[in-house]
Parts: sequence; C-alpha cells; structure tokens
Amino acid sequence: MPKRISDANSTPIKVVFVTMDDHLSGAVDRARIMLRKDYPGLTLVLHAAAEWAEDGALARCRADIETADILIVTMLFMEDHFLPVLPALQARRSQCDAMVCLMSASEVTRLTRMGRFDMSGPVSGPMALLRKLRGKPATDADTTPQDRNNAGARQMKMLRRLPKLLRFIPGTAQDVRSYFLVLQYWLAGSEENIASLVQLLVNGYADGERKPLRGKAPADAPIDYPDVGLYHPRMKGSGVHKGMSDRLERVPAIAGSTGTVGLLLMRSYLLA
Repeated sequence: MPKRISDANSTPIKVVFVTMDDHLSGAVDRARIMLRKDYPGLTLVLHAAAEWAEDGALARCRADIETADILIVTMLFMEDHFLPVLPALQARRSQCDAMVCLMSASEVTRLTRMGRFDMSGPVSGPMALLRKLRGKPATDADTTPQDRNNAGARQMKMLRRLPKLLRFIPGTAQDVRSYFLVLQYWLAGSEENIASLVQLLVNGYADGERKPLRGKAPADAPIDYPDVGLYHPRMKGSGVHKGMSDRLERVPAIAGSTGTVGLLLMRSYLLA
C-alpha cells in the first residue's frame, strides 16, 4: 500500500492520464481515493481515446490537458487517437511539471519531458547506453518460434532490471530511471501501482507552488504480478497478490465440484 504522511498539504495538483481505452479507469478511481489522504488538493482523471466519438469526450480531454500539472500518455498508436490531442499536448509540454509518454506513436513519445530527460533531443547519455544494452533486434530469419515467443518475457525481465542498473548513476539517468518505473507501474496497473506511479511523479517533478508536495508520500516499489498465471477470488498464500499466482496448487479446491470452467483473460483487466 502507498505510504501515508500525516502532514497533508491541500495544494492543488492535477494529474491527467490519456490512454487508448478505459480498462484502467476502475484502478484510477480507487487510486484517487487512496491518494487524497496525502494530497487533498489532488485532481486525478483518465481520458480514453476510444471515446472521442462520444459527445464532448474529446473537448473534455483537451481542456484537462490544457490545465494538467503532470501528464501521462499511453497506448496512443492510431492516428485517430493521437492526432486529435497532439496539438494540445505539444502546447502544454513546456508548461506542465512533467509529461510522460509511453508505448505510443513516435510523434507522441518524443514529447516526454521529465526533469533533465527530454525525448525530443538526440539520443545520448543513459538512453544511448540502454540501446546498446538492448542489442539489435533479431529478425525472423535469425530466430526460432520459441525464441519469438520468449521475446516478451525477456523484455519484461529487462524492464525490471533497468531501474536497478540506473539507480546509482547520477544526473539524467535518474529521470530515465523514473521513466522506466512509470512503465512498470502502468503495465501492472493495480490501484496500488497507479497510486505509487502518481507519488513517484509528484515527488520527482511537482514544481512551482506544488513543489512542497514533494516527499509528502514516498512511493512504494512496483508490485510484481505473474506475467502468465491463474486467478481465483479465494486464492491466498505466499506470493499470491489479488488472487493471482503462477502455481496451480494455489487454486483452492471446491468441495462437491464436478468440473472446471476456465476463462482466458488479459492480466491488465484482472488487475484493474
């Protein structure tokens, strides 16, 4: 659970998520309740690009972008999703405390600005080092089907390792580390991780009249959940979080049951 600091500060601060759909809206709603104990002046909203066609949805999103102090933009790949808000994001970029753009079209991703980390500039320093560590992507001709199936797992392993590698490197590397932590929180988007994501960004980048909010609520490390596993609402025990585990024996036996029904689900929907 995010840590609570009793000396709350009611300074207004507005954090806005803009993403592809609303599957994390429930987690964001619950995180808002948790965070207001530490930030009574917090406004936390999520806008989904899939809803642009609904009456007033796009206008409300643009209005929130124009007044956001911290912006987190994710999963905006399609032109129909990012082009309608791109001018608003570009206009707000230099005015907000931080803008973090993840897993989106290049036009969006390069708007990222977090302290000394600016994706609009040339690749250098920690980002150049990370590209070397990542290596050259393998082509289909170079890999077996099993290699390609394992690529996602390797990428997630590297994602978890990067903040540890960057932790003791001073300067811009600390902002790059925060970027990859935000990605970790988002990909494991439970309400606890969403709350810690907001705390991380407030602690690192709240500025101007909001700067006293830094340090009010330290962020917990990202909670890890199985990338592939099983869920049962009554599953408990060591290593089980939110009823999720990668061990079959953790699934509780149901007395008198005569069969099993399984549903194949995306992890992110269970966490949210």
